Amino acid sequence: MKIGVIGASGYAGGELLRLLSLHPEFEVCCVTAHSNAGELITSIHPHLTSYSGQKFSAFTASDFDCCELIFLALPHGESAAMISLLNPTTKIVDLGADYRLADGAKWVQYYGGNHAGTWTYGSPELPGARAEIRKASRIANPGCYATAIALGTAPAAKIADVSDVVVVAASGTTGAGRSAKINLIASEVMGSLTSYKFGGVHQHIPEIEEAVARATGAATAVSFTPILAPMPRGILATITMKLKSPISTEEAHKVYLSAYQSEEFVKVLPIGQMPQTSSVLGSNYVALQVAVDTHTNRLIISVAIDNLVKGAAGQAIQNANLICGLPENTGLTAMGLGV
Repeated sequence: MKIGVIGASGYAGGELLRLLSLHPEFEVCCVTAHSNAGELITSIHPHLTSYSGQKFSAFTASDFDCCELIFLALPHGESAAMISLLNPTTKIVDLGADYRLADGAKWVQYYGGNHAGTWTYGSPELPGARAEIRKASRIANPGCYATAIALGTAPAAKIADVSDVVVVAASGTTGAGRSAKINLIASEVMGSLTSYKFGGVHQHIPEIEEAVARATGAATAVSFTPILAPMPRGILATITMKLKSPISTEEAHKVYLSAYQSEEFVKVLPIGQMPQTSSVLGSNYVALQVAVDTHTNRLIISVAIDNLVKGAAGQAIQNANLICGLPENTGLTAMGLGV
């Protein structure tokens, strides 16, 4: 199947190219990067040796007429303009935020500008989502924080109050994109932790709330504090909420085991074993643990993902497999690289 990638010079785009080079059913035939058009792919992504000699092209809509599937890996707010130029029958997975939100007012509040619309939300492991994804041809790929937090929160609706969820999550610097920023250079980041988008203003908040509400049928409010961590990639999220009634850690653990027992890419770890960002590096794997704080009667969930794989490119391929009728795990692995 011939596919194209629009906007492949960023971190998520590079990870998409890496994973696609290993995919047995997808053949990459068009790769664009607006500001890097004409440059060798390996000049931006030197690890992608299988693309040696190939260059990024400038975007020309007709170049994608041969494609049955297109991935968009553009900055937020730029996908809609491209979509209008592409064949309306072509399958598309958008890694950006443009089509994730159902509430247009929330788009204006958290992103600004006009709301482009709403596509099928591509989080296969959330209840009811997989069947909807299989029927769709246009998929809004979830955000990285939203992936970790929604998957960590959704099963809790059976035992906890998801109307008031508190999250603190740390992410590696690739989550901020590839554009040069003084606060992201190594001298500023290494050996330091700092919160950012402090005070409930992070753009993933409405996405998380919509995803959890859709999965659980319960209205959700999320207080979210993101932290910039001194590492290139990975997310570690800690999620807490009040329990409906006192239960043990073992009982809570069974709820999560039941929720994800058939999911290849979500692993509820044995009690006592904690998620680590290093364990999910390079994989489409979600590591998850739960505990009950009996002192405060709160449920605590710890979730680790690779923000560039399960939080972006890997999940995009997982969704593409579903809409193309392929086995969901084609070209993907649940095994991390480790240290």
